[in-house]
Amino acid sequence: MKSIILYLFSLVYGMVVNFRNTLFNLNILHGKEFDVPVISVGNITVGGTGKTPHTEHLVRLLSTKYTVAVLSRGYKRKSSGFVVVEQNSSFRQVGDEPLQIKRKFPSVLVAVDERRVRGIEKILKISERRPDVIILDDGFQHRYVTPSINILLVDYSRMITEDSLLPLGRLREPATNRDRANVIIVTKCPREIKPIDERIITKDLNIRPYQDLHFSRIKYGDPIPLFPEMADELPEAPDAETGILLLTGIANPTSLREKVLKLTRTVVPVEFPDHHVYSEKDMAKVLTQFESLSTPRKIILTTEKDALRIWELPQVPDALKKRFYYLPIEIRFINQSENEFDKKIIKYVGENKSNFELHSRKNKI
Repeated sequence: MKSIILYLFSLVYGMVVNFRNTLFNLNILHGKEFDVPVISVGNITVGGTGKTPHTEHLVRLLSTKYTVAVLSRGYKRKSSGFVVVEQNSSFRQVGDEPLQIKRKFPSVLVAVDERRVRGIEKILKISERRPDVIILDDGFQHRYVTPSINILLVDYSRMITEDSLLPLGRLREPATNRDRANVIIVTKCPREIKPIDERIITKDLNIRPYQDLHFSRIKYGDPIPLFPEMADELPEAPDAETGILLLTGIANPTSLREKVLKLTRTVVPVEFPDHHVYSEKDMAKVLTQFESLSTPRKIILTTEKDALRIWELPQVPDALKKRFYYLPIEIRFINQSENEFDKKIIKYVGENKSNFELHSRKNKI
């Protein structure tokens, strides 16, 4: 009975989404194009596809050559309107993901605005040096902006062609709307993908001639102390004898959990909802579970995004601070396609940066 009700709600939801997209397709509703390249990174599923590390890859790639700005909506922030993200901003005011990007790239202008057109207009107005490119974080559904390059992320472990619309599944809109993308990246892949698997995915996604398909994986860095001023010295690396309490408040902790399970036999997952705002009560629960670990060595491991939210807590028990670490992540492209992807992005921005007239822009990568 429950599945029937969810299916009916999915039908209604799909009708609303399709109606809205039809209005844009018929130019009844209009997307705005800007005289600066706008690269959108997004998905059509609810969370967990790796938008932040892919956005960071673009920032890292482009900021060495061009003036870059990043615009996000600042999911779950308590503020509203246009806000410039500073290194000392609170995640409560700007969102954890924009704050993470700003702290990694201090010289890059990062801003949040739930109205993307207004956000881009304000970035262009306030910038001392006009950006050569604006990266739009989580922008696939925000069709009031017409991006120059539309990058769609698809989770390898849950392909959009096998998923259903909300609330029955996790799709924000029908999988066929992937046709709006110029680039599709299948994310969170295993380290190596067989050619036959690539061909199957290419066929399932029905890749168009104008679309580029890439595959990426997550690369985890070494654990970093969350409270370095209090941290005990970390063993050379967590090993089979190290107990790990894995604390996460992200949409899909599966890949991280699989990574940690390769390091040790003892993993205690403590999972909260995506973007969870931690409390002192949560830390008391974590402390109790951490103390119950009986391994010779033990640490608490969390994600970069969780670390931002935990770090702002006024009181974290000292016993936790000493053993609290987070894992930084980056993305790596599979099968040597990173060079191809990077070259095309750099070339496009170089040919279309903001000192070009809009009508002369080359709209293909």
